[in-house]
Amino acid sequence: MLPFKLGHGALLMVFSIIAMEELHCSAIQVDPPEEIKIIDPDHLGHLEITWTLPASLRKLKDCPKRYRVEYFNAYSQSWDIIQTPQRTYSAQFDLMKEIRVRVYTLLSGRCTNNTWIKSGNFTELVQKPPSSGRHGNAVKDFGCVFHNMEHMICKWRKHPTSPANSQLYMYYWHKELQKTEECPKYLFTNGDRSGCSFTGKALPDFTNVNFCVNGSSPEGPLRPTYKSLQIQNYVKPDATNKPILLPGDARINLRWRKPDGKVPGHCLEWEVDHTSDGPQNKSEPISTMHTSLTLPAVGKKNCFRVRSKMHKYCAAGSFWSEWSPQTCTIFEQNTTSDTEF
Repeated sequence: MLPFKLGHGALLMVFSIIAMEELHCSAIQVDPPEEIKIIDPDHLGHLEITWTLPASLRKLKDCPKRYRVEYFNAYSQSWDIIQTPQRTYSAQFDLMKEIRVRVYTLLSGRCTNNTWIKSGNFTELVQKPPSSGRHGNAVKDFGCVFHNMEHMICKWRKHPTSPANSQLYMYYWHKELQKTEECPKYLFTNGDRSGCSFTGKALPDFTNVNFCVNGSSPEGPLRPTYKSLQIQNYVKPDATNKPILLPGDARINLRWRKPDGKVPGHCLEWEVDHTSDGPQNKSEPISTMHTSLTLPAVGKKNCFRVRSKMHKYCAAGSFWSEWSPQTCTIFEQNTTSDTEF
C-alpha cells in the first residue's frame, strides 16, 4: 500500500483547523462556580463548604479544574485563601459572626494552552448569624488555661441579665470525636456553673478544639458563646522551686530547676526578678532561656525569684507561671552568705 500523502493545500487546511481550535480554546470564558452551600454537622463552627461546577465547563475534557476559596476568618479578622481540586472544603467559623465565602474557578490544560486561568468573577455566599437566644445574656470572659500541660480548665462568668433559674451547659468537639460531647466535670460559683475541668480527659494539641457555652431558662434559651482554640497556646507552667544561690566572689551564681511535669524544658523561657538594697533599690527583670544566671552583686542584700512561660518557638501564646518563693543573700567584705529571708 502506498503511503498516504497530503498536498500543500491539504496541509494548510489541517493547520488552519488546528489553529482555529486553539484560538477557540484560548478564548474560552472561565465562569465561577455555582450553588455554594454551607453544611453544619454540629461541630460547633467547623463547617463544610460545597459548590458545583459551572454549567459552561461541564463538558470540557482534558481541562483540569481547581478552585480558589476565600473565607473571612472572624478569629484573625482577615481573609484566608486556599486552592483545592475538590468541590468541598471544611473551615472553622465563629457562628456568632457573619459567614462570608467566595469561590473562583481555575482552568488549565489544552483549553488554556496549559496556563491556569482564573474566572473573572467569584460566587459569594453571605450567611447572617442565628438570632436564637436572648440578646445580651451570653456568658462573659470565657477563657481556658492548660495547667502545666496536664489538665485543662475553662471558666466563664454568668451574664448579670440572665434570668433567674437559668442553667448553663458547655459542649466541645475536635476532629478525634465523632460527635459533640458535654463538659465532663462542671465547676460552680455561688451555685451556678462557672467552668469546666478536663482533669483526666485528654484534649489533643495542635488542632482546633471547639467550645460552646449555652443555656436555658424559663424565659427561653440563652444566647450561646463559641470559642475555638489550640490548647498548646494556653499553657501555664507550674511555679518552680526556690532558686539556689551558690557562693561567689562579689558575684551571684543563681540556679533553679524547671517544674516537674510534661512541659519540655527547652520550651520554657524565664524571667528573673532581682531586687537589692543598692542605690536604686528597684526590681530589675532579666530574661533568659537558661536555668542559671551569674550577676554582679548590687548593694549588700540581693533577693531573687523566677517564673516561666512557653517560648514563642513552641507555642503561639502562653501564660506566666506564678513566681517561685524568693531567696536572698547578704554580701559582707566580698564573701557571700546563703542566709535566706
